[in-house]
Amino acid sequence: MFFYIHNQHQVVEVTAAKVEPQTLMQKKSTNGRVEPLEDFEAHAPLAGVVNNVYVHLGQQVQSGQELIRMDDSEARKELAAAEASLESNVSTLQAMQQGGTQDERLTATADLNSAKTQVQQNQASLTALQKLQAEGAASANEVELAQHQLNAAQARVAQLQARKGSRYSADDLRAQRAQVAQAQAAVDAARAIYAGVDIHAPFSGTVYAIPVSQYQFVAAGDTLIQLADLSKLEIKAYFDEPEIGQLKAGQPVAIVWPAKPGEEWHGHIIQAPTTIITYGGTRNVGECLISVDDTNGVLLPDTNVTVTVTESQRNNVLSLPREALHTEGMNDYVYRIVNNHLVKTAVQVGLANLTRFEILGGLKEGDQVALGSTSETELSDGLPVKVHP
Repeated sequence: MFFYIHNQHQVVEVTAAKVEPQTLMQKKSTNGRVEPLEDFEAHAPLAGVVNNVYVHLGQQVQSGQELIRMDDSEARKELAAAEASLESNVSTLQAMQQGGTQDERLTATADLNSAKTQVQQNQASLTALQKLQAEGAASANEVELAQHQLNAAQARVAQLQARKGSRYSADDLRAQRAQVAQAQAAVDAARAIYAGVDIHAPFSGTVYAIPVSQYQFVAAGDTLIQLADLSKLEIKAYFDEPEIGQLKAGQPVAIVWPAKPGEEWHGHIIQAPTTIITYGGTRNVGECLISVDDTNGVLLPDTNVTVTVTESQRNNVLSLPREALHTEGMNDYVYRIVNNHLVKTAVQVGLANLTRFEILGGLKEGDQVALGSTSETELSDGLPVKVHP
């Protein structure tokens, strides 16, 4: 609908709108990333060949179901070597705690018995020489030498007895226990690797990524398969710092994914931003957590989506297009059309979005308001107007 404003003898064409009730919503949009609440990503425990892939992309699997199996020959070899090393170290520790191996203990007993026998023999020789010395048949040097031999034999017995009783020191035992602990850790690691070559689903869900194929060689750490419960999804959305002030838990959210044009998902904010972070190296953003309420197995983890949050909504309120509103300082006003003249009218403004604003006072339903001139003529109070047919 068009009107003409007469400025002296010139008619100025303007557009206009009527005050009418509408539903107004204030929204903000940004980017986000989909994240599953339950996510499983299996990695190759060691370099090797993928023997079997038992599932396909998009397949629903049950908890415990076998997914992928790698060649286990290298893992078995490593486990066997680790177990052998552990067994050897445990045997060594047990032997040390018992004073040595059985062969070492038998040898030590034999050496001790031989030393004791030598003491007995040396003692007998000394006694005989001492008698001969008393009879003048042996010299003092012979007796002294016999005594020296006896003392040496007795010292040898004492040494062997001490060694048999405490062959290894506390430090020796401590060091060997450390070796056992290290060997046990190696076994645990080897067992984990061996178990990791056969991958099962830790929970029921959907296979959404299989970056490998059967007989493919993979490096240690490579991703083998990704599984998620697609019925429980969240989105991390990143709102620029000036936009986070009105975000609140519970606000409704619309979600679109460019890969599925025409489809829309819905959710709500479960955690408003609490801190400001740097995103992408250039943006200062607040991280907002959004729950997806109507997951249908189509929206996939790690996808980039656009989220639109409805910060506020007012139903059946009087409103006008944004271009009708003028501002001077702190005062808002519009130009009503009354009896073919413009009347500058102060208004109280409520909710506003990119296209319309809410009228809290100053106008009533059905009032006609000028939006703007179709020429370069500025609107002003009191200008006569004529409605263009």
